[in-house]
Amino acid sequence: MGQDLDKERFSEAEYVRFGERLQEQLKVLRELLDEPGFGQGPTTVGAELELVLVDAAGRPLPRNAEVREALDDPRVVLELGRFNLEVNLTPVPLAGRPFELLGAEVQESLTRVDTAAGREAEGGGAVPVGILPTLGTGDFTREAISDQNRYRAMSRGFRRLRLEPFLVKIDGLELAVEDVILEAANTSWQVHLRTPPERFARLFNAAQLAIGPVLAACGNSPFFLGRRLWEETRIALMEEAADDRDVERRYRRDGRVTFGSDWVREGVYELFERYVRDYDPIMPDLKEDADAREVPELRLHQGTVWQWNRPVYDPADGGHLRIEMRALPAGPTCADMTANAAFLLGLTLAQGERDLTGYRFAESYQNFYRAAMHGLDAKLSWPGMDGELQAADLVLMLLPEARAALLDAGVVPGDVDGALDVIRERTRLRRTGAAWQREALARLGGDNERLVREYREHALSGLPVHRWP
Repeated sequence: MGQDLDKERFSEAEYVRFGERLQEQLKVLRELLDEPGFGQGPTTVGAELELVLVDAAGRPLPRNAEVREALDDPRVVLELGRFNLEVNLTPVPLAGRPFELLGAEVQESLTRVDTAAGREAEGGGAVPVGILPTLGTGDFTREAISDQNRYRAMSRGFRRLRLEPFLVKIDGLELAVEDVILEAANTSWQVHLRTPPERFARLFNAAQLAIGPVLAACGNSPFFLGRRLWEETRIALMEEAADDRDVERRYRRDGRVTFGSDWVREGVYELFERYVRDYDPIMPDLKEDADAREVPELRLHQGTVWQWNRPVYDPADGGHLRIEMRALPAGPTCADMTANAAFLLGLTLAQGERDLTGYRFAESYQNFYRAAMHGLDAKLSWPGMDGELQAADLVLMLLPEARAALLDAGVVPGDVDGALDVIRERTRLRRTGAAWQREALARLGGDNERLVREYREHALSGLPVHRWP
């Protein structure tokens, strides 16, 4: 989503032609997937980190364009809200020390963005957090949308489809907003895993199963607009803030942001085909002279359907597939984020060895939302296990499986254990980012600005959250 468009307004004829291109490019994708050797190569992991910019008081700082220009770093791109930036980290081989490498780059890039933001607002900086506690309703206006054609086009595209306001209802909180700007409240740590086509279905299903217990162990979004809501409020907020199902689309089971409603049974093609069949285009940008293998319209459209785990086709290196795991929150620190990535990747690889289509998808679906609501206190089920376990007990039970799978993939023992030990101690002590925020806010007498300033200081230290005072 980092590349800008040439314009922000599109005609109905362009929407029609874009839809035709999607059908044409589905056929191209099918042919690419059938090519011998397509997508083969070493397993790599990558990540994207979304950050919130804050001023000296800990309030949102709407100066992302200025900070990006000062950084002059191709890894850094604008996000939807003027107070957000995204850092695209360098992909690394899974074999070796991937988490050490990712963690070092996270720390370096976070420090650089923080320093640049401090120059724009003395005492300001960058915060890796699922939802910034100081956000208020005044931060969600159309003027808060980043100054790029892409995001203005997205706004217009949503309003073309949805005539009603976007309605948010979360545990007693009710809010109506006329635009998609509420998406900007959510900042994530998105992990990518390269996979060959023949393993895609099993690994994608494994990621759908794994994310429940992993999310339970890494909640970092307990507050929104001054209200204590879910452990990962970001999950509910994102789904409702970008739901294009108005009165004319009530028939569609899944929203634009969704966990999904069934296992993948054949392969990646069925997901791309579903996205084209079920979702109207919102940014019909046409590329007249692109290489056919790039399928640019299909990739652009796929990037506007935000399934929590979703497929990525990348034409680089002859073309390859990735699973983008989008449900993890940003923060609290580089150590926490690399630990979350290690647990999710390890558990996905472990479960990818089995065929999950005989397990009820509804169980995986329920695990995900229970984990988002209740964190380590959630009651979760698991294949082969009778009844339900508290999430904290299930996490500790699954860590050895994740460890073994990462070792089998060639990750060195020290890198695996350094990351997974963070998960183990965080779970044992019940010290997630969400738990720390709740306790700190109570200690600070409900002062959200002091909470953000204290949180930022600890986040920049790199010390995992279970060791914060």
